Amino acid sequence: MDNEILENEEETSILTLTDENGVDTDFEYLDCIDYEGKEYLVLMPADEAATDIIILEVEPVDEETENYLSVQDETILNAVYDIFKEKYKDVLTFEE
Repeated sequence: MDNEILENEEETSILTLTDENGVDTDFEYLDCIDYEGKEYLVLMPADEAATDIIILEVEPVDEETENYLSVQDETILNAVYDIFKEKYKDVLTFEE
C-alpha cells in the first residue's frame, strides 16, 4: 500500500512557492535540470488552464533551504528548455 501512495505522489508533485509579495502559487514539478554547474527547476502552474513552462534557478541557502530565482537570460532559458524537451521528447508533446 505504501508503494502505491509513493507512486501516485511521484506522478504529480505540487510545490507551493511564495513570491516576494507573500503570494503563494502552486506549481507542478516537472524536472530538475543541471546546466553549466547550476540546477534549474522546470515547473508548470498547477492551474489546469495553464500551458506555460516556468524555469527557476535553484540557489542553495543552507542544508535545508533553497531560493528559486527567475531566470532573465534568454540563452540559459532556451538551453535548459532544450535539454528538457530532448529528455522528454518521447513522453510529452511540445508546441512550438
